[in-house]
Amino acid sequence: MSNFHIKHLEEYYQVYRESVRNPEVFWEEIAEEHFIWRKKWDKVLEWDFSKPAIKWFQGAKLHITENCIDRHLLIKGSKTAIIFEPNNPKEKALHITYNELSKRVNKFANVLKSKGINKGSELSNLGDTSTLLNPEVVQSIIANVK
Repeated sequence: MSNFHIKHLEEYYQVYRESVRNPEVFWEEIAEEHFIWRKKWDKVLEWDFSKPAIKWFQGAKLHITENCIDRHLLIKGSKTAIIFEPNNPKEKALHITYNELSKRVNKFANVLKSKGINKGSELSNLGDTSTLLNPEVVQSIIANVK
C-alpha cells in the first residue's frame, strides 16, 4: 500500500471494506509503511464495543518530529512542508520546505535546550488564532516536542 492513492470511488469502497473486514492487518500495514517506530507495538488493536473500549498500537512508541519532518528529508527535503498564507492578500505566501522546517525546528529546539528546557518541561504557546497560524509558532510547537 506504499504511496497509496485512491483513483476512483469504487477503489475507495474496496479499501474501506478491507479496513472494516480486517482492521488489524489493514492498519498494521499502513503503520509499518508510513511511520518510523521507536518501539513496535505488542498488539495493533484491542476493542470491546460493549464497554466501549478501543486501544490502538499498544506498547508502541514513536516520535512525532521524526514522523512529521525527519522521515521526509531524504526524498521530499526540497518540497513544501508548510504554506503560510498571510491575512493581507497583498503579502506573498511563504512556502517552507521540509529542509528549511527541519533547520528552523532544530535551531529553536537548541534555543530551548540552552535555556534549560528539556524532556519533562512544561511549556505553553499562547495567542489568538491569528498568532497560532504563524509559521514560527508551528515550528516552536514542533521544537517543544523535539
